[in-house]
Amino acid sequence: MSRNILVIAAHPDDEVLGCGGTMAKHAQRGDRVYSAILAEGITSRDKNRNREKHTEQLSELEKAAHKANDVLGVCSLQLFDFPDNRMDSLDRLDIVKVVEDLINQVKPDIVYTHHSGDVNIDHRRIHEAVITACRPIPGNHLVKQILFFEVASSTEWMTANTAPAFHPNWYVDISDTLQLKLDSLKAYEYEMRDWPHARSMKALEHLAKWRGANIGVEAAEAFILGRNIES
Repeated sequence: MSRNILVIAAHPDDEVLGCGGTMAKHAQRGDRVYSAILAEGITSRDKNRNREKHTEQLSELEKAAHKANDVLGVCSLQLFDFPDNRMDSLDRLDIVKVVEDLINQVKPDIVYTHHSGDVNIDHRRIHEAVITACRPIPGNHLVKQILFFEVASSTEWMTANTAPAFHPNWYVDISDTLQLKLDSLKAYEYEMRDWPHARSMKALEHLAKWRGANIGVEAAEAFILGRNIES
C-alpha cells in the first residue's frame, strides 16, 4: 500500500541534505512524496532583508529546487517565503498554521523534518512548529510517524550542552539511491561548497558512507524517531 510522505524543510537544499536518498527510495516504492520548503534562501547574506535585490537569484533558486525534487521523484513541491534565517522574528503560531495546512492537504503517514538541536534558528523553529501541528488531537489527521533529519554544516555545528545532540536511532539504507541524492544536489550548485566544507559533495558522500557503516551497509541516512504509532 502506498503512503503519503511529507518533507518539511527550512531552505532549498535542506530537504535533499537531510533525506534526499530516503525521499527517492519512497518514490521508487510507489509512495507519494510531497516536499515543502518554508523559508527563502539567500536574503540572510545581507545585513537587512531585501527580496527585491535578490529577485533573480531567488527565481533561480526556485527553479533549482524544482529540478532537485524532480530528480528524487517528488510529486509536489511547495515553496513559501518566510524570511531566511529570521524565523525567530515571527510569531510561532504563524508558522504552525502553515504546517497545519500542509498536514491537512497532504494527510501524510510520515513526516520528515529538522532536528531540534541545530545551529540554524529556522531549523529549530520549524521543528517546533511541526511538533505542534502534528500533535495527536482526536478528530485531526493522525501522523503515524515523525522523523528528524540532520543537515550537514548545521546540525553538527551546534556546540555540546547547548541543545539536544543528534544521536540517531533510525536509519534508512540508501545504497541504491545515494547517486540520486548526489545528482539532486547538483541542481543546488549555488548552495554547495568546495571540499573540505561540510556541505561539499565529497563530504556529503562521506557522511552517507559513514552512516551506512554505522549499520553495515554501503550508504545510509540517519534520523531520530520522534513518534511512531502502530495501528
